Amino acid sequence: MLQGINHITIAVSDLDRSVQFYQKKLGMQLKVTWAAGAYLSVADQWICLSIDAVHPSRDYSHIAFDINEQQFEPFCQTLMDADVEVWKQNRSEGSSLYFLDPDGHKLEIHVGRLASRMQKMRENATQDMVFYDD
Repeated sequence: MLQGINHITIAVSDLDRSVQFYQKKLGMQLKVTWAAGAYLSVADQWICLSIDAVHPSRDYSHIAFDINEQQFEPFCQTLMDADVEVWKQNRSEGSSLYFLDPDGHKLEIHVGRLASRMQKMRENATQDMVFYDD
């Protein structure tokens, strides 16, 4: 039985540049680097950066990181001051900033939980929605 997400690996073209981005701009803790990769952590999540040919997704696939409401605006301002590229405007429940990493991978910082999203969806349910948790 699955227990959760073990780690996320992100292909990068320039390890030093990506380590700087994920460590300095996003505040992840650097654990180890080697010639072709690095491990970082955020909360209890393990993030691997791996040198590879980079082909960022062109669809909606992205990685969303959690942030609390009080830190959201200052964190967004820090990212905007660092000239991160925004790839989407938020139209869903909870505050979000959608931005790209140096290789064009789609990232998001988000305030909210699945429970708050589900509540909003229930409040605005459409005929095509089927809820399975009650």
